[in-house]
Amino acid sequence: MFDKVVVLSEGCPIYSGMASRNALFWSGLVPDTRSQDDHLGLHGRLDHHDDQNSVKQSLISSYKNNLYPVLISEINRNDQGPVLSSSSLGSSEVQWTTSWWKQFKVLLRRGLQERKHGSYSGLRIFQVMSVSILSGILWWHSNTSHLQDQVGLLFFFSIFWGFFPLFNAIFTFPSEQPMLIKERSSSMYRLSSYYFARMTGDLPMELVMPTIFIAITYWMGGLKPSPITFVLTLLIILFNVLVSQGLGLALGAILMDVKQATTLASVTMLVFLLAGGYYIQRIPPFIAWLKYVSFSHYCYKLLVGVQYSENEVYNCGLKMDCRVMDFPAIKSLGLDNKWRDVAALATMLVGYRILAYVALRMGQPH
Repeated sequence: MFDKVVVLSEGCPIYSGMASRNALFWSGLVPDTRSQDDHLGLHGRLDHHDDQNSVKQSLISSYKNNLYPVLISEINRNDQGPVLSSSSLGSSEVQWTTSWWKQFKVLLRRGLQERKHGSYSGLRIFQVMSVSILSGILWWHSNTSHLQDQVGLLFFFSIFWGFFPLFNAIFTFPSEQPMLIKERSSSMYRLSSYYFARMTGDLPMELVMPTIFIAITYWMGGLKPSPITFVLTLLIILFNVLVSQGLGLALGAILMDVKQATTLASVTMLVFLLAGGYYIQRIPPFIAWLKYVSFSHYCYKLLVGVQYSENEVYNCGLKMDCRVMDFPAIKSLGLDNKWRDVAALATMLVGYRILAYVALRMGQPH
């Protein structure tokens, strides 16, 4: 069932090539000694030690003279990479053995089969489900009379689904680098087909768990009982997951070291956490720019913006009703331009993934 075989005799190669041709190769070198064996009995020619060495040396010599030069020539030809077509000798276009779309489909199918067990492992499902149920219990049926608590739940959404996909994505390229270098050195596929297959295959792996999480915690936490608001909240969280994952891919591709990437990601997320707009509402002007590079900040603003309407009120004490938009933690966010926040997240989504691809490209052997 092998396409090619290498046959050794006491450590010395005596054949290397197509499996279907090895018998034909040997038939011309080793004579049929069955009749001699029958005639000579136990002292036949091939049973003699000297004759065995003679046959082995003959096979080794034949391999060195006939097969070895062909094998070296084939190796040298493969080391040159993909062959340039005669029509493109004046350009850098490479003639691949399969189309980009074929490479993409095969890599996508392989990636889904390899990662489905890890992405939906019992440990990961338990982790997400336990956090979602615990969050739902802690914020059980909160309402606008406890507005600070509700806003805290929304900020928790943005932070948890910023940390979780970020640290999962960091391991992607460092763990696959040996396989990628090996397969790419054999010109098996384009880097772009691998990259887009990986990005596409991550979608069902990365978006199912946050969907389940939000579906549980949103209704248990007593947020606005509106299907439209729920769908918008879910879309914002999924958008945030993709942006966070892109940052993790970029960090992993740039550093190609899990420990260094994890350390840098921890510091980055800590900065995003502090500048997100929940803990500190009045950031000193000289460092206020940090919130504009924090995807958690934009996600948090969008979640608050779709959760509360312009004229919504809450009980602010002494039987008085106050506008939700005048609540200090919400007013300081500035919810006047939601599309600007969406554009910022979209820019990060594309920018992080382009950065990851460029870093991966520069790290590959040419």
